[in-house]
Amino acid sequence: MREAELLRPLLLEEIDIASEPEDEKILELIDRLILEEEITRKLPVSRKTEVRRELFYSVRRLDVLQELLDDPEVTEIMVNGYDSIFVEKQGKIFPFRKQFTSREKLEDIIQQIAGRCNRVVNEQNPIVDARLENGDRVNVVLCPIALNGPILTIRRFPEHPITMAQMVRQDCISKDAADFLKDLVCARYSILVGGGTSTGKTTFLNALSGFIPADERIITIEDNAELQIQGIQNLVRLEARGMHLEGQQDITIRELIRTSLRMRPSRIIIGEVRGAEAWDFLQALNTGHSGSLGTAHANSSRDMLGRLESMALMGIEIPLEAIRRQIVSGIEILVHLERDPDGRRHVEEIAEVDGMEEGTIRLNPLFQWDHRKGLSVCGELKNRKKLERFRS
Repeated sequence: MREAELLRPLLLEEIDIASEPEDEKILELIDRLILEEEITRKLPVSRKTEVRRELFYSVRRLDVLQELLDDPEVTEIMVNGYDSIFVEKQGKIFPFRKQFTSREKLEDIIQQIAGRCNRVVNEQNPIVDARLENGDRVNVVLCPIALNGPILTIRRFPEHPITMAQMVRQDCISKDAADFLKDLVCARYSILVGGGTSTGKTTFLNALSGFIPADERIITIEDNAELQIQGIQNLVRLEARGMHLEGQQDITIRELIRTSLRMRPSRIIIGEVRGAEAWDFLQALNTGHSGSLGTAHANSSRDMLGRLESMALMGIEIPLEAIRRQIVSGIEILVHLERDPDGRRHVEEIAEVDGMEEGTIRLNPLFQWDHRKGLSVCGELKNRKKLERFRS
């Protein structure tokens, strides 16, 4: 990258930033510099092409990261300071051969990403979540929190949403289970998708949403807009607002859920329930918005219930039994996802929330994963009224 580093200051002198030049104009300037400057004039054509790309990426894209963002096999990008980059491909993590030229260059890229999302990240606010224009999820941690320099993590999402049919072909879920979930979504069962970090909850939620009838009005609510809902014309997308420019008020997931109830939704889709908004989500499910969907972190279907209870208690101080009754009344189906050591994701369990017994919520397992047989039926749905009405 030495030649590109040397030419970059000359290129910046030529570019009129205020005029917002087109990509083609910048490429013309780069080509002229490469042909005229001594350090690149005699380079072989292959190297000139590489320098051209590096220069363009440094001023119009995300510098050395652009090569990774253009690679559809990369699922995660981890920048541990300007001189240490790791990538995930096919569930495996590898060091990347390139690095940023300086800490300042990495900080410029971080500010560029944050600015496009109207986020503020600095020493006073050193942690921020954002997203790229294509929807990829971004997390930033700066000094003094990050001791080894600016940390940038990018979670990649497929350019085209993965469908449930593709998941069946990849053995992430059985066809019987996929068909069963399709009927449940169409019959307006409320479903919560759980799993650990990077188990594919958002991807699975996108696939589930593909079963929603096209004539419904859907409202999505997210911290950072990542969902790729397809086939719904009457779609409203809401995104929370955290720390922003001075004087702007924070807009939380809780406020967006309350607002969405006044927007005549057929269903509400919550990108992730992670705090006090769990109570507001339960209230929405219990006030005529059945068939809503959401995700949350959990280690198992049973653990999901405990997390919901804890998160709901963040939002309101009422007896635990009352919260459990809201869970039983509002959430009907739990889908738990797992990720194997080799990076393969699959549905571990589908369970029905089946009332309460002696103050404890009962779960009725419907499908369970076996490493030899895959996902197979292990029980029958008990609360069948809505399903039978749909199928009749």
